[in-house]
Amino acid sequence: MIKIKRHTTALAFISIAILLIGCAETKEKNTTLTVTATAYNSVESQTKKGNVGLAAWGDTLVPGEKAIAVSRDLIKKGLSHNEEVKIDGLEGAYIVKDKMNKRWESKIDIYMGLDEEAALEWGKKKVEIQYYREESLKD
Repeated sequence: MIKIKRHTTALAFISIAILLIGCAETKEKNTTLTVTATAYNSVESQTKKGNVGLAAWGDTLVPGEKAIAVSRDLIKKGLSHNEEVKIDGLEGAYIVKDKMNKRWESKIDIYMGLDEEAALEWGKKKVEIQYYREESLKD
């Protein structure tokens, strides 16, 4: 019985140590970037032909959903699939659900469902976005 208690205690100690070491190696960092923001809709002329609601990561976009597409350089900066993003000038949080064509840099595309007029009215703007990303303490 004493061997079992020692084994259980040692296992618990090792588990806690591993957990603490893992937590100590990263922290969250609030990141703010200035990007170009445009808007897009679930219409064939703006998206993939034949499946207008299908995003690049496989998500199906639904009108009314607060979603954005991001340029691929932003993905490398920690703004990846399902990340929550705040966009200055817009209420609430938006979720990264789509990727943009490789030709774009420092750009987001705000999903506006079927409302093409709202997307045209939005136009093209420079905006600040905020998101959290994990950062290695070794950096």
